[in-house]
Amino acid sequence: MRLPASQYSVLDAERIERVDDRTFRCYVYRIKFFAFEVCPVLLVRVDEHPFGCCITLLSCKLEGSPLVEAQNDKFSASMVNKVSCNEDMLDSAFQPLTSETLIEVTIEIPFAFRAIPVEVIESTGRQVLEQLLRIMLPRFLKQLVKDYQAWASGDTSRQPLGTGEI
Repeated sequence: MRLPASQYSVLDAERIERVDDRTFRCYVYRIKFFAFEVCPVLLVRVDEHPFGCCITLLSCKLEGSPLVEAQNDKFSASMVNKVSCNEDMLDSAFQPLTSETLIEVTIEIPFAFRAIPVEVIESTGRQVLEQLLRIMLPRFLKQLVKDYQAWASGDTSRQPLGTGEI
């Protein structure tokens, strides 16, 4: 986390591409939502801080069928993820990381789904996001450990480690 974002490994070149020194485009996994397949594409910026970083969502769009992509102008999303280590434990062999994430999604419910109670749609959306995080976070952390081990052993190539698979 002490490296500048320009030196970050993208970890998984199948899912993440570098746009510039601090900006990344992330292709989230394809999700089945009712009868549709959706792939959220996130544009995020990384800002370094003395004891961590802040990842901010700049934009989010949906890829998939024309019906899915037509929803891009009917929702908005914001996200801030603050990752930090405890500055009091910097000399310790064990340095836990803390991640605080705030995600907000606002959506205009399409006419075809208006017969479904809003609570059901919200609950389904929340479950999809939770399941996605349950799958992606452990995978990301494993890649991060591999990247750290490569870096700590002197490998400065910053080569991607993932294959795009869950």
